[in-house]
Amino acid sequence: MHRRTLIKYIAALSTGISGKTTFGQQNSLDTRYTAWDALLKNHVRWLPDGVQSRVDYTGFAADRAALQQVLVQWSAVTPAQFQALPKPEQMAFLINAYNGFTVELILTKYPNLTSIKDLGSFIQSPWKKKFFKLLGEDRHLDWIEHEQLRPVFAEPRVHAAVNCASIGCPALRDEAFTASKLDAQLEDGMKRFMADRTHNRVANGQLEVSSIFKWFKEDFEKGHLGLNKLEDVFARYATQLSDSPAEQAKLKARSLRVTHLDYDWALNGVRR
Repeated sequence: MHRRTLIKYIAALSTGISGKTTFGQQNSLDTRYTAWDALLKNHVRWLPDGVQSRVDYTGFAADRAALQQVLVQWSAVTPAQFQALPKPEQMAFLINAYNGFTVELILTKYPNLTSIKDLGSFIQSPWKKKFFKLLGEDRHLDWIEHEQLRPVFAEPRVHAAVNCASIGCPALRDEAFTASKLDAQLEDGMKRFMADRTHNRVANGQLEVSSIFKWFKEDFEKGHLGLNKLEDVFARYATQLSDSPAEQAKLKARSLRVTHLDYDWALNGVRR
């Protein structure tokens, strides 16, 4: 290949091809999240039930330099660059950032902790700690979830996408979120979560569900996907919540009493 042609080819690869969004001569964002995706594939394990996952934090600790390089790249994205992205890419960016910075937060004390709550105190929760920079300012995890994802995008399935490093959370996926697969990933996350009998189940003649549906009830009742009440959500996922046709019929008829299970804040780490 002619040298000048080769130079142009290499330049093209770095300015938008292979899933990169470029911002002039500034930082480029890999919207396929290749490095983050590789870390997740290496260090997240699905359990045999296919609905729960566990995180190999020891493996992440060994690859911490690679993780921090990813986080530095995300921190370099400016507010103007972020606003220039299409909405699905903005949402994928924020979900990945939440999950990536959560892993980094755990690694600040791992293995000397049993729960993410060990990283908080009486005066400040771990989700209020400003330990990273994003979109030009020092941020905490609650800023991503409660000031951006929930109010801006109004997508309740995000609760099955962001992971709080706890067994009680919906599973951390073994892949990065991307705009092209976002809807499918959100729906798959909800289906896996609803099929997780440790979190959501029909038992004792009633529906026992995660406390997520108590804490964020309003998010699920805003008409997204035609869902106006929590019972509509459970009817939509009736086949995940129960294998019994009779129980599924009751879920679709919205006739089961709903109770909430205690949340398990134990670390979602791989057992060794």
